[in-house]
Amino acid sequence: MKGESALEKESLAFLKSLIMTPSPSGFEEEVQALFLEWIKGKVDECYKDVHGNAFGVVNASCEPRVMLAGHCDEIGFMVEYVNEQGYIHFSCVGGVDPHIIPGSRVTIHTLSGPVSGVVGKKPVHLLEEKDRQKVVKIEEQWIDVGAMTREEVLGKINVGDPITFAVDFQPLFGNRVVGKGFDDKAGAFVVAEVLRRVERSKLRCALYGVSTVQEELGLRGARTSAFGIAPHIGIAIDVTFASDCPDVDKRRVGEIVLGKGPVIARGPNINPKLFERLVDIAQANRIPYQVQAESRATGTDANVIQVTREGVVTGLIGIPNRYMHTPSEIIDLEDLENAVRLLVLFLESIEGNETWIP
Repeated sequence: MKGESALEKESLAFLKSLIMTPSPSGFEEEVQALFLEWIKGKVDECYKDVHGNAFGVVNASCEPRVMLAGHCDEIGFMVEYVNEQGYIHFSCVGGVDPHIIPGSRVTIHTLSGPVSGVVGKKPVHLLEEKDRQKVVKIEEQWIDVGAMTREEVLGKINVGDPITFAVDFQPLFGNRVVGKGFDDKAGAFVVAEVLRRVERSKLRCALYGVSTVQEELGLRGARTSAFGIAPHIGIAIDVTFASDCPDVDKRRVGEIVLGKGPVIARGPNINPKLFERLVDIAQANRIPYQVQAESRATGTDANVIQVTREGVVTGLIGIPNRYMHTPSEIIDLEDLENAVRLLVLFLESIEGNETWIP
């Protein structure tokens, strides 16, 4: 059965808006406007930088400076070429799995409005046996918008237009929801909620909440925004692989379960004292949490935050996610809520003159 949402009605509506707003890497303007509108009035200052990162700031004159980062960009596609029959060939923005593209419905985002299409594929009946076992290369796939000629397509669609999967945000059993782009609009959502919920009267640090851009293309927005902030503490909020579904090897990714709480990463990308502080707060406040070993530099914004300028005390909070980088990612809303609670309590616990910060 579908249960009551773990989030307030308004927050759930904001999350849905984030998910339904297209934002392939390099095309994040619309979702950043949504982020800034949601936090406006709850922060001292909000703005965007030249790279497109969106910031909410509280207590800018205080120290230490704490940066929270969740990236707002999602995987997608881009128009590359239109052939004479009006079929559109495309390239991938970010790490899209070629297995799941054929047959997908997509939306092409043009200057004059959205255009619907479908990724075409030869019917299985017409495939040679040897071809049924192959993954169709991206350049051998195409988008069909129903047009008859190249001129008809180029009358509305331009080379370089971004493309996203045409799927909805939907509730599942309990507090689980499905949609595209939880990697990492879930993290951007957590950042926004923390900015809205933290009590200023208890805040003895400067808080910079950042919705970063272009993470899927090499952690680019986190690199530039962290350089500008020069934080003493930086925490990235991203999704992580849930291993509670068939064929995911727990020996490789650990035991990570939807609904069992946010994941606190541990490893060389993570400051050990910050890890311990987050665990202590979770335990003291009975916030469910999970621990994941990250034995190398993570593929998250935490990686570049840690090595910004002379170095940053860095942490990483993960939201368990099934089916990452597909159009049907699944998360549990309880994990989002508990990640927000954990980070709010951490921020409110900072005394201002912390001896554990180098």
